[in-house]
Amino acid sequence: MLTPRSPIALCAGAAHEANRLYCQMLGDFSQPAWETAPVWQRESAIEGVLGVLRGNSPADSHASWLKHKEATGWKYGPVKDPEKKEHPCMVPYEQLPPEQKVKDLIFVGVVRAVADALGLHP
Repeated sequence: MLTPRSPIALCAGAAHEANRLYCQMLGDFSQPAWETAPVWQRESAIEGVLGVLRGNSPADSHASWLKHKEATGWKYGPVKDPEKKEHPCMVPYEQLPPEQKVKDLIFVGVVRAVADALGLHP
């Protein structure tokens, strides 16, 4: 696991927080703050950062997230339920509603901006 102040963790935390605030704007207050997020959620964000640093687009980022979720037993469900490992975004990127595609765009954009500010280069 990375240290909390490592550049990768900083990128992950910033992207997570940006997405959490976007979700709140949509009326979804289920996302915990980065500091209190469960380990699986932090690890997922860190994997997402590594993918973006390798050049993932928003669609690539979602595909990678989906593959990781499937590998860890998650499946489609009408509402996000970590206990049941169900999530409504367990569909191909093309099938996501526009507001969910924006989450991938925000994640990628924030990671790139923070990575650039920290001097990280793929």
